[in-house]
Amino acid sequence: MKALDLKLARGLWRLRAQVLAIALVIASGTALLVMALTTIEALEDTTDAYYERARFADIFAQAKRAPEGLAREIAAQPGVRLVETSIREGAILDMPDLAEPVTAQLVSLPAYGPQRLNVLTLRTGRLPARHRPDEVVVNEAFAEAHDLVPGDSFGAVLSGQQRTLRLVGIAGSPEFVYVIAPGALMPDDARYAILWMHREALEAAYDMDGAFNSIALTLERTAQTEEAILRLDSLLAPYGGTGAIARPDQLSNWFLQNEIRQQKNMSRIMPSIFLAVAAFLTHMVMARLIATERHEIGLLKAFGYSDGAIGAHYAKLVLVIATLGVGLGAVIGGVLGHWNTQLYAALFRFPFLLYQPGPLSFVIAGGVSLAAALAGSLFAVRQAIALPPAEAMQPPSPPIYAQSRMSRSGLARFLDEPTRMILRRLLRWPLRAFMASLGLAMSVAVLVTALQWLDAIDAMADSVFISGQHQDATLSFHQLKPWAVIEAVEDLPGVLAAEPFRGVAARLSHGRNHKRQGLSGVPAGATLSPVIDSAGQRIPLPEDGLLLSRMLAEVLEVSVGDPVRVEVLEGRRPILTLPVVRLFETHLGTPAYLDLQALNRHLGDGRVAGGVHITVDPAGRAELLARLKELPEVSSIQFRQAAIDTFYETLGSFLYIFVGFFIAFATTLSAGVTYNAIRIALSERARELATLRVLGFSRWEISYLLLGEIGLLTWLAMPLGCVIGYGLAWYLTSAFETELFRVPLIVMDATYAKACLITLAAAIICAAIVRRRLDHLDLIAVLKTRE
Repeated sequence: MKALDLKLARGLWRLRAQVLAIALVIASGTALLVMALTTIEALEDTTDAYYERARFADIFAQAKRAPEGLAREIAAQPGVRLVETSIREGAILDMPDLAEPVTAQLVSLPAYGPQRLNVLTLRTGRLPARHRPDEVVVNEAFAEAHDLVPGDSFGAVLSGQQRTLRLVGIAGSPEFVYVIAPGALMPDDARYAILWMHREALEAAYDMDGAFNSIALTLERTAQTEEAILRLDSLLAPYGGTGAIARPDQLSNWFLQNEIRQQKNMSRIMPSIFLAVAAFLTHMVMARLIATERHEIGLLKAFGYSDGAIGAHYAKLVLVIATLGVGLGAVIGGVLGHWNTQLYAALFRFPFLLYQPGPLSFVIAGGVSLAAALAGSLFAVRQAIALPPAEAMQPPSPPIYAQSRMSRSGLARFLDEPTRMILRRLLRWPLRAFMASLGLAMSVAVLVTALQWLDAIDAMADSVFISGQHQDATLSFHQLKPWAVIEAVEDLPGVLAAEPFRGVAARLSHGRNHKRQGLSGVPAGATLSPVIDSAGQRIPLPEDGLLLSRMLAEVLEVSVGDPVRVEVLEGRRPILTLPVVRLFETHLGTPAYLDLQALNRHLGDGRVAGGVHITVDPAGRAELLARLKELPEVSSIQFRQAAIDTFYETLGSFLYIFVGFFIAFATTLSAGVTYNAIRIALSERARELATLRVLGFSRWEISYLLLGEIGLLTWLAMPLGCVIGYGLAWYLTSAFETELFRVPLIVMDATYAKACLITLAAAIICAAIVRRRLDHLDLIAVLKTRE
């Protein structure tokens, strides 16, 4: 081995604890990046493979009732490759293990031959037989929630008729990778089901013989999707078509692609924070190391080693540390990536999982991590290269000592000598103290950023479900009902109050911008489900005109006073021009509201409602639930408490897992920064501390001098870290803003306290480890002069 390589090996062994601490910080950033990149790769590969195998359609459309012969005309349109029609209806299920009624969507399977599009993947059992109208296949998540197996049976209300359905199979579909009820915010596997039945069974139940109300089609590679949608809409319009959508807007796929985009955002942001701190830590260690080895650098140059050789020597040191961190991070990131992908596979219900990460993800993560470490050490290595031999072989110029203002202040009289020594050292080298404190502050900041997500979850739940919803349940009807239905609902057992609402499918447009968007009609002075902004303030509805969420206004590029073209996609399909009266901020979705009476007036339907919100007397709840299972007019039922529970079980549990990752990595970061700061201070002050021991200072006194400095820097770092953490949280909430949800920027006092306590605990543990080294300080070796 070359002499410099031997020196490198000895240096690495001597600094092994510090090397490990830096490597762990680099490993944290690398692991996060590898986890995100491999998860993205696996999700995209699995999605593409599943969609291809199951022949997922390119365009989807709904209608009221269209003749089956229309499908042949649609299939003859330019660019259309395959067409498949189906019947889709809502139903209410009576599950033996659940008191509440369950909402279900019924989907027909072809009467003859296999499916051509959106092919089911059977997990167990078989498909329904032709002449057995009560046989069904259910989606896997619902079967697991109720422990269903083929052969089980349950009650159902189909088109007002009580039926007993028999389960013959459990399956998955590319249309329902993410199963969520219409109008719901989160999936509820126990209270929403997808049931597939034979086509003839649904034709008989809903009087749809020779007709369909849902169609899916695929296009040729060269076909234009927008043109195909326009042609399909024109053909379906006479039959109550509600507007075709392309694959990106299909509900299940939209949620899936949104999650992949979130993963891509995370891969850019969170690892960058850790690697930036790793670069800073590398710089701090290398700068101090080169300062303590200036004598050796001078000797090397005097013996003929070139500047390039010395620079390469210290660059190798950084590369070895970084390579160790990259290797460890790649292993951890690969394991976490596989586990993370399995979580997504369970959430999105893929029938298989393709986790076969290629080398590119690891190469990118390794390259970025190595570049960050080298960038952090660049300035320190340049200092080593630029150091003249004669100057390097001399000890550094001693600082100029003088009585400071603090020494003359009244405060100095109340401080003992060791404390004054600590303060003098910090004031004598303020930049060095600030840099060390900044490193500690970054660990506090990362913890604040991670823990802030827990505050955000609670704030979102409070805004959406507590402040914005006062009903106990929401009933939706198959058909529009006159307002007299409110009195009928209030007469149901256990119902205390009822409030109508209406939702219509529409296409909102302004200039070249357009969006398919549900328009919600809410009565003026609504109390059960008022319009609430993100601050919990009630927003009054204008007598006429649109109340839009800020996110929807940004999509349409409109502001208050601008006209919006509203193309209603149901009923008489009128086209309205309505002004934007007010904008408001919300955490979830892109809602648009209109006064219910104004909506009915514009649509010419009179005083009608599409559903009602109700409050329920707990004493009459059981009787009401039993009665709701028998109502033929009700198409779906949603319960507020169930929505809150599923919110925490899905979004909340997922975020808890990720927050746990970040807390673990941030704690590693805190320990790495603290340990390196203490070890660097010990290497710089070893001679001074040994001298004090010889002069009669006890072990505890010299420990106080060393650890008291770090303790003071830690206390100073906490408020700075909280400020930086708030800034990082603001940046993250802005970067993660999507149409699906906006994370509120809320940081509770308890979050700051937890971040500071974790950092303080890490500092105490690291201090205890270094304190043991002080007890074994070799006074003779340390006091030997270099000369």
